[in-house]
Amino acid sequence: MADFGGSDLDAFRAEAREWLEANFPKSLRNSEQAMIPGGEKPSGDALVWKQRMAEKGWGAPTWPKQYGGGGLAGPQARVLQQEMDRIGAYNPVAGMGTSMFGPTLLEYGTEDQKQRHIPPIVRGEIRWCQGYSEPGAGSDLASLQTKCEDAGDHWVVNGQKIWTSGAQYADWCFCLVRTDTSKKHEGISFVLINMHQPGVETRPIKLIAGSSPFCETFFTNARVEKNDMVGPLNGGWTVGKRLLQHERSGQGGNRMMSGPSVVDLAKTYVGVDAKGRIADSDLRSRIAKHQIDAKAHALTLKRAADEAKGNLNPSATTSVMKNSGTWIGQEKAELTLEIMGHQGLGWDGEGFSKLERDAVRSWLSGKATTIFGGSQEVQSNIVSKRILGLPDTTQST
Repeated sequence: MADFGGSDLDAFRAEAREWLEANFPKSLRNSEQAMIPGGEKPSGDALVWKQRMAEKGWGAPTWPKQYGGGGLAGPQARVLQQEMDRIGAYNPVAGMGTSMFGPTLLEYGTEDQKQRHIPPIVRGEIRWCQGYSEPGAGSDLASLQTKCEDAGDHWVVNGQKIWTSGAQYADWCFCLVRTDTSKKHEGISFVLINMHQPGVETRPIKLIAGSSPFCETFFTNARVEKNDMVGPLNGGWTVGKRLLQHERSGQGGNRMMSGPSVVDLAKTYVGVDAKGRIADSDLRSRIAKHQIDAKAHALTLKRAADEAKGNLNPSATTSVMKNSGTWIGQEKAELTLEIMGHQGLGWDGEGFSKLERDAVRSWLSGKATTIFGGSQEVQSNIVSKRILGLPDTTQST
């Protein structure tokens, strides 16, 4: 097997750069349009870019070509991302389908499920949402009660989910349901629910940041086809845990630290001294510490990627990355508001720039990052048990 090093990667880099230069619309360059907002459908050049990436398969670069993916090796996919970053290009089909559900289905799905569900994800035709948390099942997810019962030629689902990201726009939901009430973890199954049916209702939840990315989702005799259960009956907990690893892998990435440089912001809002340094020495020290933490996180991500060569599936180390990345992201948001002073507290009006209004919204919405996808405490428990091998502290001595 080729290791895709040296000249092989150089050749692919040249190919990727040439294709991106020719196909990524100039009107979208550095537009920071990582996703189409809300439920809006792409149009104009954004639609053209989506269609081109879908045809190339590079929206899901490492997925098999037989399902519409790019068929790239891990090192090639990283080069592609570097070239996209260089030109300011974004992934137009990015979402839960590509980052969470698709990789899980490729591992656990039947051939029929892959053929039906993977190509539409690669083409960006279908939006997915996640049916995990419930009002009484958050950190203790395995206590979920949404019931799935056998109705002969199909399954019937009744129950409620909460914090369902993008449910109001989704076409399908990958969902954990209870198929055996006599067992906890072993009584859970993983099913796929068509959101466009009478038995599904979504109610957006407005958050303090002013947006409604999450919903309450209600299932009332919702239908699930028999061939839309992923994995074995009562074997959904294993599938669900694997999907969470993919989710945490994305949450711990460098995107948590994206946005304007705090150094540049500080020099603009706080000013510089005679030596060109940030004028406030205490702030300067704390920004330096933040940069050191961010650099250490980035190097750890690279090391983990190097150690995982040949294995595209995430491991328990995603919990380390999730905690580290979200902490650093929140720290950056706090520093940004402090640097901006009262200008960083603006909600609306001509007295505040878009950058300033976005900063306060980012700070508020970012508070959730250390909770969703598994709280800091849950991730710390995973690290202590599965990586460090420490004993369960809840056991009596």
